[in-house]
Amino acid sequence: MKLLRGADDIAALTEELGFLPFFKNGVRGFSVEEHTPPELWFGENDGPWEWKGPTIRTERCLYGKFFGGKAGFVSLKWFPELCNYRRDGYDFDSRYECGMASVKDLNIYDAVSRYGSILSKKLKSLCGFTKSGGEKGLDGVITRLQMQTYVCVSDFEYMVDKYGRRYGWGVARYSTPEALFGYDFATSAYKTEPEESKEKILSHLRGLFPSADPKEIIRLIK
Repeated sequence: MKLLRGADDIAALTEELGFLPFFKNGVRGFSVEEHTPPELWFGENDGPWEWKGPTIRTERCLYGKFFGGKAGFVSLKWFPELCNYRRDGYDFDSRYECGMASVKDLNIYDAVSRYGSILSKKLKSLCGFTKSGGEKGLDGVITRLQMQTYVCVSDFEYMVDKYGRRYGWGVARYSTPEALFGYDFATSAYKTEPEESKEKILSHLRGLFPSADPKEIIRLIK
């Protein structure tokens, strides 16, 4: 098993596998967590939590909640196939017009698209998801939009103390695949049927993990 010791290692493993969930799951060996030395997972030195932003900034993969509502990385080679399968032939506007997306979904997606990239804190305030009397369920909406591949995470930003030292958890900055890599990239697999893209992905992962329970692979990708 290859051990991960930084952002470039994560990007390289994502390119090799095509898909790389962040957390351990039903497919053994298929996660950043399992490939990380234990002392780096929660230690004094930077580990996977801090590597997420630098990995995204390599522009070798995309990051978001793409795996059963859980986070992970997808390579540039395979992301268009995931888009084609998950979007099922619908750009977001057509999905909304067909009654397949809520007004909350629309407001969040429009804000992310309009700004190009936006911090989660600003997105929450802008769309009325306030603590007292505001909208509820931002996490559910933003997770759904990521699972449908309309939204992804473009970076993580940290608070800095007066000495210039980073502290706290990284705040997610959201964007769209189209804003990061262009419309032609995100839609490059649209010429094939969504089910064909699904089968390509499943066949690829079954080949990588032949001993895995097929149901566990499907659970991550569906």
